[in-house]
Amino acid sequence: MSPARVLTLHEAALADRAGLIARHPAVFRRVTAARLGTSLTAAAALGLLAFGLWRLEFSPGRIAGGLAQLLHFLGMMLPPDPGSASRAFLILRGLAETLAIALLGTLLAAAVALPLGFLAARNTSAGRLVHFLSRRALDSIRGVDALIWALIWVSVVGLGPFAGVLAIMTSDIGTFGKLFSEAIEATDRRAVEGVTSAGGGRLARIRFGVLPAVLPVMAGQVLYMFESNTRSSTIIGIVGAGGIGLMLSEMIRTLEWGVVSFIVLLVLVAVAVIDTISGRLRAGLAG
Repeated sequence: MSPARVLTLHEAALADRAGLIARHPAVFRRVTAARLGTSLTAAAALGLLAFGLWRLEFSPGRIAGGLAQLLHFLGMMLPPDPGSASRAFLILRGLAETLAIALLGTLLAAAVALPLGFLAARNTSAGRLVHFLSRRALDSIRGVDALIWALIWVSVVGLGPFAGVLAIMTSDIGTFGKLFSEAIEATDRRAVEGVTSAGGGRLARIRFGVLPAVLPVMAGQVLYMFESNTRSSTIIGIVGAGGIGLMLSEMIRTLEWGVVSFIVLLVLVAVAVIDTISGRLRAGLAG
């Protein structure tokens, strides 16, 4: 539409403003139920934010002082220095253990969550009761953080990387189960209908109608979670679940900031490399 035409319509609307208000009073009403509800919601959100800042003792002065202290710590962390060759070897060994924990935990979680995803998906579940119970079970598992699972498994099986693998696996079962079930529910029904028209049963519909469509999506999700679990494995190591986290915690407690920055730098490099590789693999799986 040309600018001249738009200007003509605008002038006509202004000239007939009284008639428009008479014909469409609801549109020109300044206060409507929707606007009032939006305004009340925004006011409630702002009030909750203000209350939270007050209740948690938010202070710009403390932030400014904290930033100065942070800059002081960053100065002590430069340059990154492992201290000795033997300590650098121990750090690299701890990093390798962290990556192993993340990889094994992710793969085991994906293997356990795959059948649970089919049970939790509405279009492949064995019934409404099974669907409901599967969903609630996955919600319950996902509601507990990996760090809490690490504390539980350390108490059950003792200190070490085995507890870390179990913590990552347990935490990811809930996440993978939800992601897998949503991917299964979003599959195209035409493939399933084609298998059904050829005389295929429930298992055949899942094997030939659903799995080929969702496996690339699931593989991409597993790759992403492996990248995320590399960071999580560092944290759970602080509570004794193996990996480089325990060494990082000890270096922070003993104020060896050069070693701390060296460990953090290694973790960042490892996460960046894994992110690059998994991103390319996800792009290849997506076609």
